[in-house]
Amino acid sequence: MLSYIVRRLLLLIPVFFTVSIIIFGIIHLVPGDPIDNLVRIGSSPEQKAIITARYGLDKPLVEQYLLWLGKMAQGDLGDAIVMRRPVVDLLAQNIPFSLRLGGAALLFSTLLGIAAGTLAAINKDSKIDQSVMAGILVGSTLPSFWLGLLLMLLFSVQLGWLPVSGARTWQALILPVLTIGLGGTALVARVTRVAMLETMQKDFVLLLHAKGLPARRIQLRHVLRHALMPVVTILGLRIGWILGGAVTVEFVFARPGLGTLLIKALNQHDYPVMQGCLLMLAIAVMLGTLIGDLVQAAMDPRVRHAMT
Repeated sequence: MLSYIVRRLLLLIPVFFTVSIIIFGIIHLVPGDPIDNLVRIGSSPEQKAIITARYGLDKPLVEQYLLWLGKMAQGDLGDAIVMRRPVVDLLAQNIPFSLRLGGAALLFSTLLGIAAGTLAAINKDSKIDQSVMAGILVGSTLPSFWLGLLLMLLFSVQLGWLPVSGARTWQALILPVLTIGLGGTALVARVTRVAMLETMQKDFVLLLHAKGLPARRIQLRHVLRHALMPVVTILGLRIGWILGGAVTVEFVFARPGLGTLLIKALNQHDYPVMQGCLLMLAIAVMLGTLIGDLVQAAMDPRVRHAMT
C-alpha cells in the first residue's frame, strides 16, 4: 500500500505543473489590465509603465511564470495588485468558509445519495424506485444558481425561515448546502443504484441467498459494501466539484469564501489572486481524486495490483 501511495503522489507532480501552466496562460489571456484599476484618471503612460514594472507585468510571460513558480515553491503566491495584501493571507481568510460549506454539502449528498440509491435498488421497478429516479432526474438537471435563487425566494423571502445571505449563523449555511448538495445527491444515488443492481447479479450474492440469509441482511451488509467502490471514486471527484460549484453559490448567497474572492478578483483583473484561487481549486480536485483512489485501493487490493 505504501508503494501505491508513493506512485500516486509522484503522478501528481506532472499534473500540477500542467495545471499551473494552463491556469497562468488562461489568466493572462483574459481581456483587461489590473493596472487600469490602480492608475488615476489622467495619469501619463510613463506613470502606468512604472506601476506595471513594479508588479513585473512588463516581463515576458515565460519569465513571469517562472518567477511565480519560484515564489510558489517558497510558499509565496505574490501580493494582490488591487487589494494590496499577500494572496496567501486572502486565501487563508476565505478558504475556511469554502471548506465548511463544501464539507457540509459533501456529507449531505453522500448520506442522502447512498440512502436514496439503496432504497431504489432494493425496490427495483416499484413506485418507490420510480419516485427516487424521478427525483434523481430533476436533481441532476437543475442548475445550482437557479436552485439557489428558488430556495432563497421560498424559504427566505416568502416564509422568512432562513437568512437570505451572510455566514454569521449556522442557519445561513442551510440553503447553500441544499443548493450544492442536491445535485451531488442525484449523482451519488444514481451510481449507488446501478452498482447495487450489478452486485446483486454476482455469484456470491446468489450463494448467500442459497444459504438462507435474510434478503435485507444480504443487501445492506454484503451488496452495499461492494457497491460502495464506485461511489467512493465519485465522492473523491466531488470534493473538487463541490468547491468549484461553491463559486457561484457563494456569490448568490453573498457568503465569504474562495468563490466570492475569485469573482471579485475577476472583476478587478487581479492576476495573483485569480491564479491563487484557481490553483487552490485545482489542488482540491487533485487531492480529492487522490483520496478517492487511496480509499478504493485500501478497499480492493486488485486496484493496487493493477498499478504495479
